[in-house]
Amino acid sequence: MADGMKHTNDSGSNDSGSNNSSGNASATNSNGNGINASNNTAKRAVVTGASSGIGAATVRELAAAGWTVVALARREDRLRELTESVGAAGSYVVCDLTDEASTQRAVEEILRGGGVKALVNCAGGAIGKDPVAEASLDDWRAMYELNVLGTLRITQKLLSTLKQAPDGGTVLIVSSTAGIEPYEGGAGYCASKSAERIMARVLRLEQIGEPLRVIDIAPGLVKTEEFSVKRFGGDSSRAAAVYEGVPDPLRAEDIAQAARWALDQPDRIDVDSIVVRPRAEGSYTKLYRETR
Repeated sequence: MADGMKHTNDSGSNDSGSNNSSGNASATNSNGNGINASNNTAKRAVVTGASSGIGAATVRELAAAGWTVVALARREDRLRELTESVGAAGSYVVCDLTDEASTQRAVEEILRGGGVKALVNCAGGAIGKDPVAEASLDDWRAMYELNVLGTLRITQKLLSTLKQAPDGGTVLIVSSTAGIEPYEGGAGYCASKSAERIMARVLRLEQIGEPLRVIDIAPGLVKTEEFSVKRFGGDSSRAAAVYEGVPDPLRAEDIAQAARWALDQPDRIDVDSIVVRPRAEGSYTKLYRETR
């Protein structure tokens, strides 16, 4: 356990991400009003999408760098394993960011443990790679709900308490180069990631003069265990083809290190935007592959 927080499932379910309306969260203000910065606030971070990939790597990276980390995701078994691996620096709350009640309960649980210095938004994903003419409205809706509205929801709920952190807080959003360079078959994902990047930029402008940094990290080709598999509905062969022949694609740990570096800059420095690609990738359509 860390910061007085329990390892908890806010929904009362086991690794399902489902919600139980009888959750017994306290009446802590979700915007952080009235929450006094405690001793643990100085380096206390919340990381979303923490059950795998960049989110899990970020939890490990920040914990190793001296941060106390609260991991959020839907799969409790993975969260438990992750936080056990980082010891006292880690705790978790099961949370479905696409669900208002689940997110509200998670925020209340987080704030019972103290203030928050940084929010790292890693939750997100791609579904399908169909042309616009044939794309599923449900797939587009699901991507927007998670990548955009999920990020917006948790950011809004923690914004006030972040600004109460000593010397100010940070909102860090892990977006994608897909939000910079659209590509065929990726319209839904590119649109959602573009919206996420715009959210970060506008929040930065709107919070000028406030004790808040807003950072956007846009990764290029990152090889993780689940991203492409989920995108292609579990088709591991199609997922493997995404990385085939590419020498040294980025790893989740590379993005986690970039996030840790940006967060560890002095509070007076806002690293507005970082684009991170493997050396083999000039753009989505300019990718070097070794041939056999």
